[in-house]
Amino acid sequence: MIKKFLNIFLTIIIVIAIIIVIYSVVQSRVSGEPYTNILGYTFLEVVTGSMSGTIEIGDGVIVKLTNDVAENDIIVYEKNGQLITHRLISKEEGQLITQGDANNTQDEPITIDMVVGKVVHKISNLNAWKIGIVLIIVLLILGSSLGRLFLGHFHKK
Repeated sequence: MIKKFLNIFLTIIIVIAIIIVIYSVVQSRVSGEPYTNILGYTFLEVVTGSMSGTIEIGDGVIVKLTNDVAENDIIVYEKNGQLITHRLISKEEGQLITQGDANNTQDEPITIDMVVGKVVHKISNLNAWKIGIVLIIVLLILGSSLGRLFLGHFHKK
């Protein structure tokens, strides 16, 4: 009974993961956006140290897709085809002023239509999470296969 439940659970998890990946790739290609929209959120990996001390290289961020942002929010905006994650330090006459926490100077002003959203959660050390998830999946598959092998062997006798 437990074996059957684990097989069903593992199958559901794998199918959901495959659907999310396919949906994300297709949506990104169709929309032309460098990010995906999954129920009003997207997930990004930080690749520079401009927010060091708050968000480090290799961290992941969950971003709520919105342009309803306030001073001191950490926002993601698109500029010249790149996504930038910086803190909103002020709003002045229709322009937004941002700055990376580790940077000494402010960024060039942006407009509200450049805003992708605001960071609502940080996942530290994303690479460790990726490795852990892959290991768990491999162990589940291996365990399921070994369980079938041994149970099949014992039932034949």
